[in-house]
Amino acid sequence: MTKKDLGLLILILVVGAIVAIINPRFLLPINLANTSNLIGLFGILSIGQAFVIITGGIELSVGSVVALLGTLFIDFIAVRGMGWPIAFVLILVLGAIIGLAHGWLITRLKLQPFVVTLCGLLIYRGVARFYTADGTAGFAFGQNFPDLEFLTAGRSWGVPNSFFALIVIAIVMWVVLHRSVFGRYLYAIGKNEEAAKYSGIRTGRVVMAAYVICGVLTALSAIYFAMYTRSISPASHGQFYELYAIAAAVLGGFSLRGGEGSLIGVILGTVLLQELQNLVNLLGIPSSLNFAVMGGVILI
Repeated sequence: MTKKDLGLLILILVVGAIVAIINPRFLLPINLANTSNLIGLFGILSIGQAFVIITGGIELSVGSVVALLGTLFIDFIAVRGMGWPIAFVLILVLGAIIGLAHGWLITRLKLQPFVVTLCGLLIYRGVARFYTADGTAGFAFGQNFPDLEFLTAGRSWGVPNSFFALIVIAIVMWVVLHRSVFGRYLYAIGKNEEAAKYSGIRTGRVVMAAYVICGVLTALSAIYFAMYTRSISPASHGQFYELYAIAAAVLGGFSLRGGEGSLIGVILGTVLLQELQNLVNLLGIPSSLNFAVMGGVILI
């Protein structure tokens, strides 16, 4: 744990203590469980974003990808009768394809990550809205998928399974980022891509791999969000999720210039953002000020 991570952890504990003193409901098991669930959902998304940011790139389309792939997942299993394990894998593959396409456009055609992913933000949400005829994708009354619901929206020992999923993914991605050659390549590219290229690193492939990882984790979070909400309106579902993910990474010490950051920091950044969301709700602050509160904290 770096000094930045430790400072963020202390801030989380201080904010939590203050909120608990002002409103003891903060420590109620149901509130902690709900907050843990949201930490799991947004944490998976933020880890994917972090892998792109560390290369010096950015992924602005994750919110729209969550809307599109979540819509497709519900349609596959609820309308078309596809087995949920097959649909699950198919959505992950689609996420990987989207990430690969973005990486290819950026590394092969030399387009700017901002431009590529901004276009993706518009395209994927437009496709999702067209797919549902600007309607809503959801499950029919009484339609249940017990095993899937347990894995995505269920709880074990009172803790949301989405939180356990985040822990498992975080451990795996921590090893990839901090203990593998691939992770060292990511840091090297973020610090100086030209120098990394001259040192023999195949920078194009590494950057594409980072976008594929982001795409797969975004697809996974899309499934979790779909099962959490059980209904998706593509016009609004996933809006600003990219900002949550970027904010969590930045709070966690990732530089938008690339080459810096730790995975523990991303998790702590996600925890702080959800703690602030909870603070807004419990202290009776108008929900319209959600983004103002978060923006102020990030700036400070």
